[in-house]
Amino acid sequence: MPGMAQQEGVEFILIQKDIVYLVDKAKTGEMLNREEIATLFDTAPFTAEAAYIQHAAREISSKVSNNTAEVHAHVGINVGPCTRNCKWCSFAAVNKVFVKGSVMPIGEIVKRCLKMERDGANAIYLVSTGTFPFGRLLEIIQEVRRNLCPDTVLIGNIDDFTLKEAYALRDAGLNGVYHAVRLREGVESSIPVEKRLATMRAAREAGLVLGTCVEPVGPEHTTAELVEATIIARECGAVYSGCMRRIAVPDTEVGKRGMIDEERQAYILAVIRLSTQQEMIGMCWHEPSAVGSRAGANIMWAETGSSPRDTHEDCERTRGRSVAEVRKMYLDTGWAVLDGPSLIWRAGIRTLQKEVV
Repeated sequence: MPGMAQQEGVEFILIQKDIVYLVDKAKTGEMLNREEIATLFDTAPFTAEAAYIQHAAREISSKVSNNTAEVHAHVGINVGPCTRNCKWCSFAAVNKVFVKGSVMPIGEIVKRCLKMERDGANAIYLVSTGTFPFGRLLEIIQEVRRNLCPDTVLIGNIDDFTLKEAYALRDAGLNGVYHAVRLREGVESSIPVEKRLATMRAAREAGLVLGTCVEPVGPEHTTAELVEATIIARECGAVYSGCMRRIAVPDTEVGKRGMIDEERQAYILAVIRLSTQQEMIGMCWHEPSAVGSRAGANIMWAETGSSPRDTHEDCERTRGRSVAEVRKMYLDTGWAVLDGPSLIWRAGIRTLQKEVV
């Protein structure tokens, strides 16, 4: 436990030497190994050590991003039962939340994307369920791209795809994709881990930039699971990592396990930041909260349309936040907010353009 030192009547908290060593190692840009990451994850909450780790994470995020945060925009385009059956998701057929499928009219999708663009979102994400028809998705991407400003960053949060499909997505107008190996992938979903990793490789090979995250974190996930997810996220070639806590879907098997609180999420985010190479500028957090931005998150999402964390077909009416609300969270916690297209995604685009012929 940390001790106390005194000097002329002033008390100083002494941080455990092993924690000081690991934080200093991370701050110099040296990579932490599995055992070291586990040590950080196992540090007791609400201690001087935990506060020290979170302060260091914010310091690193601020340094690598020039203290500039970004607001990204989620536009959910459909609802319906998905046979991928990710048990934490409201679209999972097994959860019986959405028993009928529906797709937002393409004109409405374009309208909402344009509104997010006007409101100042730095990147627009088109988000679909795992079984959404690929051909129809391409048509929507093409129509959205035709209507957006040419330099607006357009991202897909979509099903797994092949290398051939990755090229089609790029040619349709996507700049990148969000993709992750979720916690207990292949156990509490029908998606094999290798399929997720193959999609990540296909995206990069085709010139699509990759974003990822450690998600969806629940109270039952172990230190070993968090360490493995952190390492996968830092080694997959993504331009950002981060942490998303699982939102409990009512009356579902996984939902009954409960949720971690935002303090725990902030601590996990901080450990991920310290465990990730500083060349990875982005550190994301979902759902938006000033707690996340204080802990070092520099990407959060405004949301409209469908969401896998909501039981309403349009999260804009429920738990979704606007661009203005997310900007205020950043400003209230000492961040500047980027104006214009995402620097985090565009840096990845420039790098891939050099790598991909």
